[in-house]
Amino acid sequence: MSAPTPTASPALDAWRELVDMDRLQAWMDSKGLESGPLLDAARPPGGTQNILLKFRRGERWFMLRRPPLAPRFNGSETMRREARVLGALADTDVPHPRLIAACPEEDVLGAAFYLMEPIDGFNATVGLPPLHAGDPAIRREMGFALVDGIAALGRVDHVAAGLADFGRADGFLERQVGRWKKQLASYAEYDGWAGPGEIEGIDKVGDWLDAHRPAEFKPGLIHGDYHLANVLFRYDGPRLAAIVDWELTTVGDPLLDLGWILATWPLEDRPATTSTSVTPWEGFPKAEELVERYAGQTTRDLSHMTWYAVLACYKLGIILEGTHARAAAGKAEKATGDALHAQTLGLFQRALTWIS
Repeated sequence: MSAPTPTASPALDAWRELVDMDRLQAWMDSKGLESGPLLDAARPPGGTQNILLKFRRGERWFMLRRPPLAPRFNGSETMRREARVLGALADTDVPHPRLIAACPEEDVLGAAFYLMEPIDGFNATVGLPPLHAGDPAIRREMGFALVDGIAALGRVDHVAAGLADFGRADGFLERQVGRWKKQLASYAEYDGWAGPGEIEGIDKVGDWLDAHRPAEFKPGLIHGDYHLANVLFRYDGPRLAAIVDWELTTVGDPLLDLGWILATWPLEDRPATTSTSVTPWEGFPKAEELVERYAGQTTRDLSHMTWYAVLACYKLGIILEGTHARAAAGKAEKATGDALHAQTLGLFQRALTWIS
């Protein structure tokens, strides 16, 4: 692939260490994606471990997503899966970034990547625009819109959408505790980590989950990390503009997404267990109202919602503890590790409250 003449944009120059803009431009040429130089490159606000780049070519805007330069896991496979699910959602009512084109090969940018349409929306956990900040009624509808997003995702026929092999539904619930217990044990490789003994309730919660597991479920698509920080809201009202960060998406039990909301939702007597709260909070629905909203849009059995919420606490807490373990070994910022460890402890305290 021949490289085009480099552009002279200082913004693009700043990105060349992360994205080879010349090779990207040549690849876009091969796909017929507009013409001319790549302009106005910028990184969108909001933290993400993956690399995001918004830029313009001709009259069209693009958002590029690729793995970090040194991913902990197979970043290219994650990009391939994300692109596949976004493509499958194209004709559904699930709010999502529209896929433009994907490059599953690694020889263009050193990793698989894809281009999607930029989303005109905002992250509520970063800050609310005046319309939403000034009206509790709008914030109430924002909470319901959050639930509507996963209700729509749970209604997608993943088989008809071409995603029958996207995950292993058989034994999904049975595998959860053992899979995440193994993940927690793997952190022992990090020197300096004190171990799971610091997490009150780790064994009690795991045992309770195994003892109270629902007997059956209806498989479907799950987002896998669904909370207020992973959606963008529209500026003109309370509806979702898009659900983002699809890297944990799989086929499983969609009720786990609802449980994830409950695990991270601020309660009347306790704050949010993770950094997913919004200021001001007044107006957002209570947790039980979110469950009622979901119930009106599904035929799934919600009688075990406490179990799904406890599983979400267990899984998310163990995921967050990984950063704490890496920080103990000097492989992550100590302040970040300490903050996430505190969130892990809060998640398990919430789970213990629910099962006591």
